[in-house]
Amino acid sequence: MSFEPPVGVIGIGLMGEVFARRLVAAGFGVAGFDVDPDKTARLAEFGAHPAASIGDLARAANPIVLAVFDTGQVEQVVEELVPVLGTSGGKRKVVLCTSTCDPDRVAALAERAEERGLCFLETPVSGTSGQVREGDGVGLIGGDPEVAAEVDDVLHALFPRRFHVGRVGDGGRTKLAVNLILGLNRMALAEGLVFATRLGLEPNAFLQVARASAAYSQVMDTKGRKMIASDFRPEGRARQTLKDVHLMLAQADKIGQPLPLLRVHCEALEACLRSGEGDLDNSVVVQEIRRRGERKAMRPLTRAAD
Repeated sequence: MSFEPPVGVIGIGLMGEVFARRLVAAGFGVAGFDVDPDKTARLAEFGAHPAASIGDLARAANPIVLAVFDTGQVEQVVEELVPVLGTSGGKRKVVLCTSTCDPDRVAALAERAEERGLCFLETPVSGTSGQVREGDGVGLIGGDPEVAAEVDDVLHALFPRRFHVGRVGDGGRTKLAVNLILGLNRMALAEGLVFATRLGLEPNAFLQVARASAAYSQVMDTKGRKMIASDFRPEGRARQTLKDVHLMLAQADKIGQPLPLLRVHCEALEACLRSGEGDLDNSVVVQEIRRRGERKAMRPLTRAAD
């Protein structure tokens, strides 16, 4: 790789591509890699550099942004990175983990990585890929404040709004608690829209009223019209949302905290995946609410026994 040390991005999915584009727009050199060669190749379309392998990227880039699917993939990538990272020319190599992970496992991973010379920051973001694209995502930074200060220019390009929330693991804990509220808002919006429509109200007019009412949430802006139009082009996939919900429930079980509303959300998302909707936008939960109404309407009336 012949270009000057870039910022690396591993995982060029919905969010990874947005991160790469924001970094390029901010004037950074960017190298990226994805296990899907087509996604890697697409980087060249907007001025980033496709890397041939994780090892090739790791030797050239600093810091490296991880935007992979889950905790297991983060662990796998970090184990692949560590042998070729550590210190280089006196400057510490830093990994920014933007994936939403199991907080306990990612804290243990950070400790193992740092023992082997790699600096690890947890940096998940609250917001859809569209919001992050526009600079409206909120970064949740967990880890050593001194390391965060070293890469503050990169963090600013990714997340103009951000909070340092504590140690590694606390970023994920914060993200899970925020996403719990967000997901229930999404479910409430889906139910409200379906209910209003079944009552005979025009859904777009109802949404306008709801957005001006005391019931308002930001979800109405990001997901309302998608639900009404059944426009499920993904900005946050249902499959990934369910992965996060399972993390929430696992953490709740560890601390003995029942989350009854979250379990309803989990059931709805699982039904969406059974219907083949896992790669659609998470606003597709409205389809499950509609289906439940349709099944109820189709159920035959029964008479009490004589």
